[in-house]
Amino acid sequence: MAKKKAFALRLNEDMLKAIEKWASDEFRSTNGQLEWMLMQSLKQAKRVPKVSKEDGTKE
Repeated sequence: MAKKKAFALRLNEDMLKAIEKWASDEFRSTNGQLEWMLMQSLKQAKRVPKVSKEDGTKE
């Protein structure tokens, strides 16, 4: 599993409320929803990180 790194993210209050509502509707945490949204965007842009065959982490 890829190592996770914490960082600060500043969002406008209305955007955060909309993401929290969406997360709740999908039975995800807000963090999980943000990760899912980002992965969907990466897939759409064909920019998903490649997985290293040696240790299974993302490159």
